Amino acid sequence: MKQVKISELAKEMGISTSPLLSALKDLGVEVDGPNSTIDENTAELVQEIISQDNSRAVEIGQSISVRDLADAMGIDASDVQRKLVEMGILASINQQIGADIAEKIAAKYGYKVRVGKKERTEPKKPVAATPKPKHAGKTVPRPPVVVIMGHVDHGKTTLLDKIRVTNVTAGEFGGITQHIGAYQVVVNGRKITFLDTPGHEAFTAMRARGASITDIAVLVVAADDAVMPQTIEAIDHARAAGVPIIVAINKIDKADANIDRTKQQLMEHGLMPEEWGGDTIMVELSAKQGKNIDELLEMILLVADMQELTAPASAKDVEGTIIEAKIDKGKGPVATVLVQKGTLKIGTPVVAGAAYGKIKAMLDENGERVFKAGPATPVEILGLSQPPLAGDTLTSTRDEKQARQLAEERSRQDRDAKIASESRLTLEDLYKQVKEGAVKDLNIVLKSDVQGSEEAVRQSLEQIEHEEVRVKIIHTAVGNVSESDILLAAASNAIVIGFNVRVDPRAADMAEAEHVEVRTYNVIYELINDVRAAMGGLLEPVYEEVPLGTIEVRATFRVPKVGIVAGCYVTEGKVIRNAEMRVIRDNQVIYQGKVDTLKHLKEDVKEMAAGFECGIASEGFNDWQVGDIIQAFTARRVARAV
Repeated sequence: MKQVKISELAKEMGISTSPLLSALKDLGVEVDGPNSTIDENTAELVQEIISQDNSRAVEIGQSISVRDLADAMGIDASDVQRKLVEMGILASINQQIGADIAEKIAAKYGYKVRVGKKERTEPKKPVAATPKPKHAGKTVPRPPVVVIMGHVDHGKTTLLDKIRVTNVTAGEFGGITQHIGAYQVVVNGRKITFLDTPGHEAFTAMRARGASITDIAVLVVAADDAVMPQTIEAIDHARAAGVPIIVAINKIDKADANIDRTKQQLMEHGLMPEEWGGDTIMVELSAKQGKNIDELLEMILLVADMQELTAPASAKDVEGTIIEAKIDKGKGPVATVLVQKGTLKIGTPVVAGAAYGKIKAMLDENGERVFKAGPATPVEILGLSQPPLAGDTLTSTRDEKQARQLAEERSRQDRDAKIASESRLTLEDLYKQVKEGAVKDLNIVLKSDVQGSEEAVRQSLEQIEHEEVRVKIIHTAVGNVSESDILLAAASNAIVIGFNVRVDPRAADMAEAEHVEVRTYNVIYELINDVRAAMGGLLEPVYEEVPLGTIEVRATFRVPKVGIVAGCYVTEGKVIRNAEMRVIRDNQVIYQGKVDTLKHLKEDVKEMAAGFECGIASEGFNDWQVGDIIQAFTARRVARAV
């Protein structure tokens, strides 16, 4: 293949070698310098990247300062100054240069200059926390994105493997060297994207971060086991996400397979087969033998056609969702992204959560290098500053500088979001939100000890009527409250209610971390009364008192600008500033308030332990007397458990 010298290619394009070397670096092509050679295909790709890179257009007025020109190109101002010196021009970073000189400088870095009628004088707009793509251009049909869910050992992995072996794009299965969490297959010339996250917990974890990326859920049910607990959970998770369900009845080759029983049990959970007058597509197959897998894929395409899935394909504005990310010792931060809008290309500056960078390389599920990825295409990308989080949105930006600014703003927003997550829905908050029109459904995850209790509690809850709020049971099951229940509640802003069950320790820790309210009851009428009271705004929060310490008043002092201060001795425990306190005199509580001022000698302190003297003052109380006893405590909110 013919080789092209980098310096000659730059001369042909009318630019310096710097942008060519930068583009080659983004492509992962290592060269020694301008005198190195590259093959014709790489040369054409580099030319296309530079020519189609809209971020390489600099808009200026009749003049522009050296600093602004450097910022527009994303390079150091000192580099621009050096280029000016080579042209015989000495200029400070704040000095204005003409449009003709700016055009020559920009060309050396592969940029084009667009000269307006006059210089813009309006202030720069602040960088938005989230870019707003226009998605210019026509929309194009896109492949459906499918997730496979179901009970353990019902054949999800076998089905995924069989689909991958027999239908992987271009027959490249033999070249698979890695796992990137998603892959595409081709059926009758059309692509289907599968998320290789068969567990409903992974599916819901993505949705908990706001990532609604799946179009269809395939529910795998074994014909010999029929409906099992995780089958029911998968149905509830898919419904909560609002995606259509296709049932794959697997293991029909087994001797004890009972297809009619399986369909009958699925009907009990709202999935009526089409042949029985329902609207749920059910395909009978054997993943082990490969029987009827083609029929399942055709049904997926049929449901996709009914949804009329389309997306913009422009390379100007790209959006995608991070499926997974990690740090590779040899590659650095590596992320798998599912492109949802636009076409992602090598060299595109992007931001994903708090990560940013330019796309240096893209790999498909076979480990093959690709140069662009359209809508509903999963690729592994290199070039980010750090691994983003699963569920983060990846967005293209004007340049790497904007990407960095957005990432920094996202970091600040993440801190705010962490604080905001602490305000998930509780029964005490319900009435306030109803008044504000913010709540229409009270989502509940219900766990009970036996099936009979589950039905009784569910029916009682669903019979509660309120003009503005409706009880919506999004999942019910028998057994203790588990991590899966907390995860579903977090994703759906739901409350977890347990009847005659315990909360698993790990689930309790997760509930505290995710700020999900969990309530357990042993008496059904108390459960119903609490929910009914909450819907009417009558449920009061429950607090428990946590004692801190006991303090004795031994003297009183008048302090300017403070008032009367009690000179105290901490007899047991401790006292902290802003703690609750009650003052006891002659065995009677004469005042209850807060420790507004706490001093040791003349210094303000946060805390004093037993055996030390301190001064205490409260804004609402001045009638201190020697001999008064102060009880310091805090109030801690507790769950309404019976």
